[in-house]
Amino acid sequence: MREEETVSIQVWRRALVVGLLSGTTFISGLTPIARAQEENGRKVQTKIPPEYPDIARRMKIGGVVKMQLMVAPNGVVKDVKLVGGHPLLAHAAIDAVRRWHYEARPQATTENVEFRFDPSE
Repeated sequence: MREEETVSIQVWRRALVVGLLSGTTFISGLTPIARAQEENGRKVQTKIPPEYPDIARRMKIGGVVKMQLMVAPNGVVKDVKLVGGHPLLAHAAIDAVRRWHYEARPQATTENVEFRFDPSE
């Protein structure tokens, strides 16, 4: 293994540990892995993981999909704005977050969500 790859793996592992210790939420258990990270503080009550598109898995397409969600006061996701990501992966991520349900709040909020799709895991 090249030194650059070893350093990259070490950095990734440290980031994962820091994220877990800081309370960052990840969804795992998909093969290949798709992880979600919420950047804002509104708590998700119901999370639906995205289905890794079969064609993306076969083509070994991975990457990050970033979205902004408009969440109504009752916790329902009202709108999803794609910020970035591969179109094959974005479609799966958007379908999943449209079914998420957040805790109720007095007013609507904007939540940032990021999915990481990794075809190697």
